[in-house]
Amino acid sequence: MNTMHALCYDSIEFQEGRYTVKTLDTEEERRAAYRLRHKIFAEMLQWVPCRADELEVDDYDTTGVTVGLFNDQERLLGAVRMLPSSGPFMLEREFRSFVSSEHTIRKEIDTMEITRLAVDPTVGGKGLSSRLMVRLFKGMYQWCLANDIRYCYLEVEQYFLRIIRVLGFPCEAIGPVVLVPPANVSSQAALLDLDRFRLESALQRPEFLKWMTETNPVRLTTPGAIQPRLGHSAVQAVNA
Repeated sequence: MNTMHALCYDSIEFQEGRYTVKTLDTEEERRAAYRLRHKIFAEMLQWVPCRADELEVDDYDTTGVTVGLFNDQERLLGAVRMLPSSGPFMLEREFRSFVSSEHTIRKEIDTMEITRLAVDPTVGGKGLSSRLMVRLFKGMYQWCLANDIRYCYLEVEQYFLRIIRVLGFPCEAIGPVVLVPPANVSSQAALLDLDRFRLESALQRPEFLKWMTETNPVRLTTPGAIQPRLGHSAVQAVNA
């Protein structure tokens, strides 16, 4: 899998309330992520074929690093995979049509691609999936801090792109809107600049930036302000 590649990058692990956010570094943890991905991307969204072993695995897992969100029973509730620039991006292959001919894909050491971002669709509770998604995004941000990543590519539904921007993440579209089968969901590729995020958040949302940056954050006085409802479980947000 990606054990040897992961040694090139600093891992993260921190507590967020009763949840643990960490780099997946065991075979058991990675298989849990593959099962979650199969449930969402194969069974629900049908973006990839179903497999008899119910594990959604691809060639990118040999170079990718995954961060997971666990509850206090050690159940994996969400995961996000980062593809480093030293290997191929999905934007260079499967999602090449998402990239405008005017945009040159960055392949610098400070750049990565966010893929396979998902929260378990069986998680219940009003607004819980939204809160989990925000915490998973914090895990992605912490991994970027630990590994000096500034730029993040992602391919998302237009709906989720608006949510990311509402949170204060400046994502600039880098190509046209593409309809992704079988549901023909309107999706788009974007580039997130984390230096710009820090600069703008320091001026406009300093409390949110403080929460994103600290691994033992102080309880926010107005958590609803930074945890928008993402709607129906948010699992249909990210195309990759």
